Amino acid sequence: MSAANSGTTHSSPMESVIAARREAGTGALIGYLPAGFPDLETSVEAAVALAENGVDIIELGLPYSDPVMDGPVIQAATQTALARGFRLRHGFEAMAAITSRVSAPVVFMSYWNPVVQYGVDRFADDLLAAGGAGMITPDLIPDEAGVWMAASDRAGIDRVFLAAPSSTDARLEQAVRSSRGFVYAVSTMGITGARVDVDAAAKTLVGRLRDAGASNACVGVGISTPGQVREVLSYADGAIVGSALVKALADGGVTAVARMGAALAAGTRL
Repeated sequence: MSAANSGTTHSSPMESVIAARREAGTGALIGYLPAGFPDLETSVEAAVALAENGVDIIELGLPYSDPVMDGPVIQAATQTALARGFRLRHGFEAMAAITSRVSAPVVFMSYWNPVVQYGVDRFADDLLAAGGAGMITPDLIPDEAGVWMAASDRAGIDRVFLAAPSSTDARLEQAVRSSRGFVYAVSTMGITGARVDVDAAAKTLVGRLRDAGASNACVGVGISTPGQVREVLSYADGAIVGSALVKALADGGVTAVARMGAALAAGTRL
């Protein structure tokens, strides 16, 4: 069973976008930014700028006090947001503000603990009400995700699980079976951050995910240039960029994010 057909009848905005890009002979560009950085209003404008400059799917990070998978650039940004008073409810406010202005699917990226604290069903309902398409859960594995699977099924929203080069075949099959939207292939072992070379392990991992039945596999961690986007899209369905966009926002504001988004989007067409 593929990630695009996980046994439910729910339509998936992310699957539709990825399919359209595949039909066009390119691939999807997914851009990550944290909600609330450098402040709530600017984070909304930055996300809108990405959508207006060729980014196909927006990944809105929810700042968390213990971001174990994030590299230094994203950690610094999320810690800044928290220090300036970011609360989970602000994430839903940002989501609603963004989705009211763009047609691109917008998903949360969130560690699991804040979702539990908020209330899983309430979280799913509020995400749907804010126009969100789903959520990526980096530290939640499918066999511990029963409550989230049920809540996301009920709300009809996507859920994206991660697959790593170290994952067993059984784990990959489980991630494929449980995900809706796409499977997030972690390109290299370790934390997020731009790297000079996207690990060759990513290509092998995508091949293994295909063997496990994945129709949509998107690669993240370490992608920061148009050339790397192009390289990844030669074998994957989507390229996920985070740290490079967050650094652009930190260094040059919304204008720099827009410029970076447009440059990366050019990589999907080269």
